[in-house]
Amino acid sequence: MRLFDAVPLGRLAAFRTLVYLFVPIDLLLTTNWVLQHKDVPGDLYLPLLLGRVLPLPTPTYALTVGIFAALLVASVVAATGRAPRLLGTAVFLLYLEWMVIAMSYGKVDHDRFGFLVALAVLPTVGRARWGDLTRSEAAGWALRATQFAVVATYFFAAWAKLRFGGLDWLTGATLTRAVLRRGTFLSDWVVDYPGLLVGFQFFIVAFELTSPVVLFLAYRWQQRAIGALYAFHLMTYAAITISFLPHCVAMASFLPLEKVRPLVWLSRYRAADPAPPAAART
Repeated sequence: MRLFDAVPLGRLAAFRTLVYLFVPIDLLLTTNWVLQHKDVPGDLYLPLLLGRVLPLPTPTYALTVGIFAALLVASVVAATGRAPRLLGTAVFLLYLEWMVIAMSYGKVDHDRFGFLVALAVLPTVGRARWGDLTRSEAAGWALRATQFAVVATYFFAAWAKLRFGGLDWLTGATLTRAVLRRGTFLSDWVVDYPGLLVGFQFFIVAFELTSPVVLFLAYRWQQRAIGALYAFHLMTYAAITISFLPHCVAMASFLPLEKVRPLVWLSRYRAADPAPPAAART
């Protein structure tokens, strides 16, 4: 696998639409709690390293609401493909600040890394249309960078587990605690089998440490691996109600999205319609 392998522009166009349409879903549903920080006193704000280095301003009511509104509008317009570089850059910068606000109060989620990288690299590609099979190295680089970020999320998740939890993360009651706190009727029964949960903890870390292999699999096997990962995240949500939605959106960079061409199918359908008779046209 080469970093600059060309891919169809239609794949990039579909992925870009998916990414930008997820932003308003994220704002309104999955991270709508971030907007509550507009009323939090500024002395509780402990910015991430990025917020200290730049430095970014302490969130206020006006700043938080303003970013929310601007990001909501910019992402919806960007999803149409208009001004991809300008609007794409604006969405990335606004969402980055949104995440700094979100994660500067004591909790940092790791499922945003691949999605943030996707937002960062999408503006490097110009116009792209759904269904366009023209191959582009720029589109290939943007998708490949996102794929690397997706895989890195798994690998460094294992590194963090071993760094902060050590071997106790593997042999302890990590998943048992998760099931007791967030379990559903699909997973409650497994608490009676702690050995099974410990075995699954070993499996998770082993997979995460070997996840870079996904990047080098043959195409057919790579697609099967990505399908298995989607199934794993679906199972995780069903068992302990933890979703990795932004990560799953970024993982779509592996998929042949150029084959999803509703606009092309619609245009072909219209072209196949017989012309109306002359009398009807008059």
